[in-house]
Amino acid sequence: MTPTSGADGATATSNPSEASPDPVGSDLDWASFTQVGPWTIHRSDARWLDLARVLRRRAVAEVPELVAERRSPPGLRVLTVVGRLGRALLPWMARKRLGRLPDPAASRADISRRLRLAAEALGPTYIKLGQIISSGEGLFPAELVDEFKRCRDQVPPEPFEVVRLTVEQDLGARLDDVFESFDETALAAASIAQVHAARLRTGEEVVVKVQRPQVASLVRKDLKVMSWLAPSLVGRIPVAALANPPALVELFAETIVEELDFRVEAANMLDIAGMLHDLGQDRYVTPRPHPTMVTRRVLVMERVHGFNFDDVAGMRDAGIDTEDVVRTAMIAFMEGAIVEGIFHGDLHGGNLLVLDDGRTALLDYGIVGRLDSGRRNAFLRLMLGATTNDPRTQVEALRDLGALPVDTDVDAVIHDLRLDQEVIDPTSLTGEEMVAEVQRVVKAMLGYGAKLPKELMLYVKNLVFLDGAISRLAPELDLLGEVSNISMLFAQKHGERLGRELGVDPNAVEFDLDGVKASMGLESSVNRITYRELQERRALIQRRMADHVEGRD
Repeated sequence: MTPTSGADGATATSNPSEASPDPVGSDLDWASFTQVGPWTIHRSDARWLDLARVLRRRAVAEVPELVAERRSPPGLRVLTVVGRLGRALLPWMARKRLGRLPDPAASRADISRRLRLAAEALGPTYIKLGQIISSGEGLFPAELVDEFKRCRDQVPPEPFEVVRLTVEQDLGARLDDVFESFDETALAAASIAQVHAARLRTGEEVVVKVQRPQVASLVRKDLKVMSWLAPSLVGRIPVAALANPPALVELFAETIVEELDFRVEAANMLDIAGMLHDLGQDRYVTPRPHPTMVTRRVLVMERVHGFNFDDVAGMRDAGIDTEDVVRTAMIAFMEGAIVEGIFHGDLHGGNLLVLDDGRTALLDYGIVGRLDSGRRNAFLRLMLGATTNDPRTQVEALRDLGALPVDTDVDAVIHDLRLDQEVIDPTSLTGEEMVAEVQRVVKAMLGYGAKLPKELMLYVKNLVFLDGAISRLAPELDLLGEVSNISMLFAQKHGERLGRELGVDPNAVEFDLDGVKASMGLESSVNRITYRELQERRALIQRRMADHVEGRD
């Protein structure tokens, strides 16, 4: 047994295969970790776990103050932000006015590039916002999404001496006393932190996540600036997903504040690992955080190796069934949210590694969606309404999730959004008709005071990612067949429990496949549609809308 000295002087048992038996058993008895880990961890070992729960509650309570409406500018940071954004927007406006941007696509590409450069110059908060936008394919303009994807892996890392100082301060020991080796070049650098490969003195291969200096205070300053600027942007941004800037700032604040303390992230790792185990979902695993080497700014965790989620050729060459990979992703994600009320909130290619045996390792737990009992019940009703094609149940569930005010007139929403009418095939509409329909729906929703709660935003964002993953890993997947199979799996595996919680007889619930087809704009006679075919329909819709908008410009 080899003890590893942690930041607080406690010890963690390493190399469990050589250790004396743990009285509480293997950590695989309660969590979905890698099969053979560098150490064993139990909740009782994690000295930071109880504090992490307190820190999470504090972070949630802090948001209202950060996004409170302000009459006067909140500090000198406003000048920096406004100045940098002005330098991005004014040249673009001038070029557009002088006719130097030949078409709307070139205009969107130019402003997207300028906004990305401004975000990188303004630092972590704006880079993080860009990274969230980069995961919003289908929600934001394609040029903006593509440009901000560069924020995922092209953020300049901090100098190594800064990294060394942070690690030594937080662990309370010299780097060489804790690590046998520590790569000076970062594996990846993002807005809040960067990660380095290392090896502990006791031989374990690890990854060390290190927070950028002063990022916590800068994020809080920037959130106050955003909340001051947001009201002046209402109605000025011609993008549906950005139609309510104040609500989006609040949503962004709720998302980012929990990322500022790595003890919260480590606790998230244990919670997700436990959830996956409880669901019997052994195709997804979580790296083990170190029992003692976790602080506010430093997180030491097990290193895992695998294929990048986008490396389709590599996985197929290794004999991995990529359709199974994406199918498992859909089921694991939906089970966590619907059955247990917790799910990884930031799925993207950089946060998933496919192991040699086809299992997937989830990385980066800074953002996690959590549904309390009331909201989880509402979420269950939303999913039930979707599978049974019941618009009233769906609207009531959205209200109870916080997406609509509590006094919303449900009948009026159904009438104004035409949810009680036959679904129109969007490919049968002209570009002008489609643009008008989108504008009508957005205007109606804003009129009702609609907003996107954090948990629902994370869920939708993850669905958007999975949508893109299907296009890369399984373009010939039969979507109608998969929807039917997943619904059957949920009914067989969780039907009794979910029915009891919803107060319905699960045997009386009928899955409405025709309703699913209608939501895709398909005739009831269609029995199969691949993702590739669905993409072709989407491309037609987007082309018609773009042609109309560009013709209008």
